[in-house]
Amino acid sequence: MDTIEVGAFRPATGRRRLNLYQRLVVTQFTRLIFKLWQRGGKGASPSTLSLHWFGYQLIKCPFDLWTYQELLVEQRPDVVIEAGTFRGGSALFLAMLMDHLGHGRVITIDPHDYDGRPAHPRIEYFRGSSVDTETLTHLRGTIGRDERCMVILDSDHAADHVGRELRVLREFVPVGGYLIVEDGVVNGHPVMRRHGPGPLEAIRAFLAEDPTFEPDLERERFLMTMNPSGYLKRIRAPA
Repeated sequence: MDTIEVGAFRPATGRRRLNLYQRLVVTQFTRLIFKLWQRGGKGASPSTLSLHWFGYQLIKCPFDLWTYQELLVEQRPDVVIEAGTFRGGSALFLAMLMDHLGHGRVITIDPHDYDGRPAHPRIEYFRGSSVDTETLTHLRGTIGRDERCMVILDSDHAADHVGRELRVLREFVPVGGYLIVEDGVVNGHPVMRRHGPGPLEAIRAFLAEDPTFEPDLERERFLMTMNPSGYLKRIRAPA
């Protein structure tokens, strides 16, 4: 695939402050699309969060996918580590953007195999848990010391598991790089109140112990995101 010369335009920085009514609209819209997604499927109402990228399923908010495109263009990571592969649609999305940039690869991790995942020269599928020693050993042996990584966490959304992922995979994120935690909206933030502690609780605990990261709230400028406070940027090197 041909590379594309990247332009110089970048959006204005800053994050719009919403009034109470506007925040309510965002909350209710988030609840609505989640409700329609959970009721979606064959013969049912449209499944709003179940998308496809070139015919391969992914479950993402389109606003967040656009943010990922901006991050890839701005950051030019050598490697994106994706925890949680599912059908491979999001890995393909990232890999095809990398084709146009002419740079980068995806290592995507999942304990399960799914038939029909896309094959792409920039994608490496690794079967295992994102927090296992075998996975960490593989990543250390595959990723060069000087390679810049971006990490996306979208596997088990229990707070304990996400917390372990954050502590295990943060070592691959350089200063100025991103460790992205998906689906902080669950456990009543504002959807799936019965989920139990999830990604947002893990983020809060992690930030309380690791001051080298902070949420980049400018990455939430589209107002609705599945990853509230989840675009974690490394602001300085660990002590």
